[in-house]
Amino acid sequence: MTQRSALLRTLLLLALALAVTGCAGLKNRFKDKDKNEGVPVGALYDRAHEMMEHGSWSSASEVFGRLIAQYPYGPFTEQALMEQAYAQYKSGKYEDAISTIDRFIRTYPTHKNIAYLYYLRGISNMARNTVFLARAFKLDASTRDLQAPLQAYDDFNTLITRYPNSRYAGDARQRMVFLRDQFARFELNTGLYYLRRDAWVSAADRAIYLLETYPQSAYQNDAVALLAEAYTRMGEKTLAADARRVLEQNDPQHPWLAGNWPKYPSVLKRMNPFSPDVR
Repeated sequence: MTQRSALLRTLLLLALALAVTGCAGLKNRFKDKDKNEGVPVGALYDRAHEMMEHGSWSSASEVFGRLIAQYPYGPFTEQALMEQAYAQYKSGKYEDAISTIDRFIRTYPTHKNIAYLYYLRGISNMARNTVFLARAFKLDASTRDLQAPLQAYDDFNTLITRYPNSRYAGDARQRMVFLRDQFARFELNTGLYYLRRDAWVSAADRAIYLLETYPQSAYQNDAVALLAEAYTRMGEKTLAADARRVLEQNDPQHPWLAGNWPKYPSVLKRMNPFSPDVR
């Protein structure tokens, strides 16, 4: 290689290096800096709290997250975790809210507001995985997977067991009654599904399970009617008569006694993948 060629090559490499450095500098010059980075903890908290007051739940959650990351210890962090969980719940990010709540409970198990965290986890689990389809297609929640509402029931049960005098205990009890009715209705719908498919023994088993597991639920009399219908179809006349007698005593106006129950959905409704089998 001649001296001239080597010089040209060196100049080209220098020019390329300068171009790359210049582009990087230009990129960094116009790159937005995180406006929450390096902000004092009190100012960050006030900024996030103001966002919550204006209903900017997602933005508030992000600022609280920045506060927690930059200042992982202290009273601001405790409050930020609680408020971040609430902001995540309000913005529909239920999985994130539950994760934040679990972190708080692990870190501050004896905190004075721990009852509130169990309550918030309960209502987050009640809402989890059901909102979009339930609103868009008016799905019957009792036909859906019960994992989340069962966890919600456990959260509320923990609350009223450990903190029976909490300000949240009364509402938690009411929500547990509602959830128990949903569980009972789930069993009833499953039993009616079996009945429609002539699986009479399975239908009767579901009715018995409902009566034993969720006594005095809103669907108790329907369970007795399901049991009477299943026994009737099986030809168990004595058992069917016993079930009828119980139903006549407890709910003499029940439509099954007049031959008007159950009413199954139309063929068109059954073809709709978003429609439950029974309403």
